[in-house]
Amino acid sequence: MTTKRIVVISSGLSTPSSTRQLADRLAADADGILRERGFDVEVRTYELRDLAHDITNHLLMGFAPPKLEEVLDAVSKADGLIAVTPIFTTSYAGLFKSFIDVVDTQALTDLPVLIGATGGTPRHSLAIDYAIRPLFTYLHAIPVTTGVYAATSDWGDGGDGVRSLPDRIFRGAKEFADLVERTDRSELVNDPFALDRPAGHLIGGLTGE
Repeated sequence: MTTKRIVVISSGLSTPSSTRQLADRLAADADGILRERGFDVEVRTYELRDLAHDITNHLLMGFAPPKLEEVLDAVSKADGLIAVTPIFTTSYAGLFKSFIDVVDTQALTDLPVLIGATGGTPRHSLAIDYAIRPLFTYLHAIPVTTGVYAATSDWGDGGDGVRSLPDRIFRGAKEFADLVERTDRSELVNDPFALDRPAGHLIGGLTGE
């Protein structure tokens, strides 16, 4: 049975957070769809708030501490990425962008990405298309057509004639599953000049232990 590896990134700052809740719902639907199609699915979920100091250290020092290295490695080997961020001042969270900045520029090439975002008001739903989608497109990822935005009011009954949040989650997850099903990243080309240890290990005798 073929295993599909899905990495879920949540950049919510509170605990619990609606950002993590949306991430879990997207992952659960994608997992269910792929399993119905006969795939084994491995889902790894990471809270960026737990890696904030490591991300900052990577930006300052140029190498990833072990916990962050694990996440970066998982992203590079994934068959699909679910990325969810809160919207602050009409765009993605700074923590979310900082994480993307430390991801290898080649790691997202041809990687299906399901974008999710949360915010207090529906007015910021367009941030997915004018801010987040171009970011992943620039990095040669493949964002699915449907991005899922959840405002505070969306966690209710989904009335007033607007497509309900569960419907939008399922639609996005299905489009994502369609791409993941066709994705084969098992033969990623390794850079023959890449270091088998972070560059920081060459500076000052760092051992990473």
